Amino acid sequence: MPLVSIIIPTYNRAGLVTRAVWSVLSQTFNDYECIVADDASTDNTADLAIFTKPPPRLRYIRLDNHSGVSNARNSGVAASSGRWIAFLDSDDEWFPRKLEKQVQWHRHHPGFAISQTKEVWVRRGRRVNPPKTHEKKEGYIFEQSLKRCMVTPSSVMLARSLFLDTGGFDESLPACEDYDLWLRITCRFPVGLVNEYLLSRYGGHGDQLSATVAALDRFRIRSMKNLLDSNSLSPGQIVLARMEIVRKAVIVANGYKKRGNREEYERYSQIAKSFSIGA
Repeated sequence: MPLVSIIIPTYNRAGLVTRAVWSVLSQTFNDYECIVADDASTDNTADLAIFTKPPPRLRYIRLDNHSGVSNARNSGVAASSGRWIAFLDSDDEWFPRKLEKQVQWHRHHPGFAISQTKEVWVRRGRRVNPPKTHEKKEGYIFEQSLKRCMVTPSSVMLARSLFLDTGGFDESLPACEDYDLWLRITCRFPVGLVNEYLLSRYGGHGDQLSATVAALDRFRIRSMKNLLDSNSLSPGQIVLARMEIVRKAVIVANGYKKRGNREEYERYSQIAKSFSIGA
């Protein structure tokens, strides 16, 4: 049984996924298995040589139906056996010592069931500096995670038990599925930080959800509402979540107003009103 199971979800990225896979196969730490979960790609992903004749520790599984990244990640985890789970998006790339450094960090910090690393941002082939608001934090980061996704899937390592206990990725969400899972985790557990740049995170692709799905805050609002319904938040966390729902609902409502969608404007205006403190 490997110590770490690495899950790479992919869909129609034959031109990118090989780079991600080789960044895993080039790791200095080798007590792992790598599972590529192909979400029923329609390109030539299945015919890539690295999958037709996979090297040791690499497994390629092809899902029958295209069901989204959450299902692909969850399916990869279900097919794996490691005590720790790490995710890598098919357009990202790990540095060679990523696993070594993160496993070592957890050995020295046994109280943490999840950690992430720092990352280099690359947009359209050029390195860029992320805004200060996206700077990686450690510890109890629930409040910051309400505002934006503060954990990068490609940098994370978490205990299998934590992933399963918190329910994995919500397959009903077409986007912001990572935001949703991190909220369920950060409301209860601290997140560790390996304070080194250990991966390249690539952006600017036309198929990224941020470019293809409108008004992403709709799904973040849905996540926060689900979390409130779960009765798993402290009184202080409830206040923070309600305040953030109001803030995001106002943003979404104004966006619909600008586009002339009166029905959705009224809907999100009502959500903002109903979650206002004291409502």
